[in-house]
Amino acid sequence: MFFVDTMETAGLGNRSYLAGGRHSALVVDPPRDIDRVIAAAARRGVRIALVVETHLHNDYVTGGLELARVTGAAYLVPAAAPVSFDRVPVADGDTAPVDESLTLRAMATPGHTPHHTSYVLEEDGRPVAAFTGGSLLIGSVGRPDLVEPRLTPVLARAQHASAHRLAAELDDAVPVLPTHGFGSFCSSAQADGHTTTIGAERARNDALVKDVDTFVAELLAGLDDVPAYYAHMGPANAAGPDPVDLTPPARADAEQIARRLAAGEWVVDLRSRVAFAEGHVAGSFNFEGEGQLATYLAWLIPWGRPVALLANTAADVAHAQRELARVGIGRPVAVATGDPRTWVRTTDELRSFRRSDFAGLAAARERGEQPVILDVRRDSERRAAGAVVGSVHLPVHELPKRLHDVPGGEVWVHCAGGMRAAIAASLLDAADREVVAVDDGFAAAEAAGLTIAAPATGAPDSKTGTAPAAA
Repeated sequence: MFFVDTMETAGLGNRSYLAGGRHSALVVDPPRDIDRVIAAAARRGVRIALVVETHLHNDYVTGGLELARVTGAAYLVPAAAPVSFDRVPVADGDTAPVDESLTLRAMATPGHTPHHTSYVLEEDGRPVAAFTGGSLLIGSVGRPDLVEPRLTPVLARAQHASAHRLAAELDDAVPVLPTHGFGSFCSSAQADGHTTTIGAERARNDALVKDVDTFVAELLAGLDDVPAYYAHMGPANAAGPDPVDLTPPARADAEQIARRLAAGEWVVDLRSRVAFAEGHVAGSFNFEGEGQLATYLAWLIPWGRPVALLANTAADVAHAQRELARVGIGRPVAVATGDPRTWVRTTDELRSFRRSDFAGLAAARERGEQPVILDVRRDSERRAAGAVVGSVHLPVHELPKRLHDVPGGEVWVHCAGGMRAAIAASLLDAADREVVAVDDGFAAAEAAGLTIAAPATGAPDSKTGTAPAAA
């Protein structure tokens, strides 16, 4: 008998897997914080014999090299992946024993990257699970545009071919176990559901139901923005990441926090957007500790800038530190917890701003007010769901470098649900702008009486004078 345990990294939209038999197991695409993996193996009472990578990851720092070193496992990496460390190079058709009656077989599935490799777990020669990494996902495929722009059309066609190879060589009942697709920006579309099989994908996945030309055209047209920090993940993984450092950071008092702000360091408040709006250190930024902290902080911060964390509790700091380490943000330079009034030298250094909803925005307009309405959703979201007429559009990931593009006056900032609006509001507040954070779902905008219209393709966005960028 065999088992497959899933290890979720929800903040990044990824999964890793521990799979094996009675005595030994393999790990697929491990996260950087390998203590989770070692604990999972200990609960199963198995030895980690193999650590395997489906590809060089663009969205997180792998823990594979360190996990193999610590456990003594063989480290299997696609042979064509350009790495600078010792590993077991894997080519199409290679096999490796896992446990009694269990074998792992490599299957070349290029598309997400040129060297992408899926792995099929076989029991007595019968395929029982397919670890598809960034190839065949749940209802989608991994995006092909993260390696080199000139390769994107070629890799898109390769994704189609790889999906068809998986479907042709594996039975309908074989579970498909991807790494990406649960909120990850490595997926070309969001996953619909949490589990799938070859048969289910054969019936619904665009890569398997559409001809290659249609599939490629639609895939390329639907590609979304790429988080800026992705540019640093591939090189880090190719070089061989250092072991993760999760030791508690140094504590900071109010004087130290003020000095770090003055030095241009990022002071990040992990508390809820409600608590932040009510009172926060002037100049700090609000990235809620729950949700997609790592994705958006890594996307917005100037790469390599020191980070200090403010939070309710030490446990909140530890959680955030782990999240940030997964995307290569080093150990925080300092932390402070507890009452925000202890984070400032005088209460004059605490700021606040208003929160409202779309009904509040509609009411302000009815009163004759003319606030700046700032939409910080991505281009694709604005095209798909429409926009409040007269709104300014600046995606949140562009805002740090484009604060000067926000027109003067009071700014009501919104996104699709409230989290990114809170980030944007904190950036504007730190720039000494008068801001109101709209903490509401975008679907409520029209119900509140605001006029919604989709911007014309290629037409300039209101007030910014810039055309919407291609996805």
